[in-house]
Amino acid sequence: MKTLRRDPLVRGLGLASAALGVPQVARPADVARGIGVTAGPRQRTATLAVGVRELAAAGGLLARPHPVWLWGRVGGDIVDLTLLTRALRRHDGRGLGRTALATAAVAALTAVDVYAAVTRTGRGSETTLTATTTVSTSPEETYAFWRRLEGLPTFMAHLEEVRRTGESTSHWRASAPFGRTVEWDAEVTEDVPGSLLAWRSLDGADVDNGGEVRFSPAPGGSGTEVRVTLRYAVPAGALGRAVARYFGEEPSQQLDDDLRRFKQAVETGEVVRSEGAPAGKRARGEFPQHPARPLTPKELKETLS
Repeated sequence: MKTLRRDPLVRGLGLASAALGVPQVARPADVARGIGVTAGPRQRTATLAVGVRELAAAGGLLARPHPVWLWGRVGGDIVDLTLLTRALRRHDGRGLGRTALATAAVAALTAVDVYAAVTRTGRGSETTLTATTTVSTSPEETYAFWRRLEGLPTFMAHLEEVRRTGESTSHWRASAPFGRTVEWDAEVTEDVPGSLLAWRSLDGADVDNGGEVRFSPAPGGSGTEVRVTLRYAVPAGALGRAVARYFGEEPSQQLDDDLRRFKQAVETGEVVRSEGAPAGKRARGEFPQHPARPLTPKELKETLS
């Protein structure tokens, strides 16, 4: 995978596997003693096996990088932690500090490996999100507001930029869990003014995604019902969703919040922010919200300029 081949973290983990694997294969007894473990036949065999596994991971990550090698490292880390924990429980006390230090080091490396595997897995299970809101503007006005793609980051919190690159194509940049940024090119696949706008990402996207927005007259002719459907591939499937949710990235709530801000923007021309900041800032600036406060001199100057 071209993206992973240029990824410094993936390359760094490959080099780390090589650095760990060579001495474990060449001198397993010395490595075992170095971490405070008795260098008996069983321990030497286990150390040698770990070394072979590390060299295999190094070859994969450096020559043909793929998420499967990252997940292989995670699995290996779990095995290593199990072996070291067992060694700690059965330790005779000599070199106990070195064994404890080795266990802590492997635990820290496991965290890095999990992070790399989750964030570098490009495609997992597909998730579909839907949300609906009703606005007071007509379907034609509402469609026109959404069709101006460059304005989407105004109310969609995780979008940082949308830039038109052609009549029906655009480039998108968004924030992602763990502080990452993902980018993709997209094309409009259906465009019915006042009724429907659909799109999908093009090949090479960091996250495969697509969606549609339908604009329908609200009951009683009192505005427009906006129904949004988003589809995207979740890295690492259920694990990716669980980890993202743990770090506060709940997609369904995000979409509901985005539509709430869209309603404000299309009806009033601005997104109301609780801390009283001037209009016109990106929706991402809304988080976290704070109690209302007077404008600072800098904000007041921005508002009047």
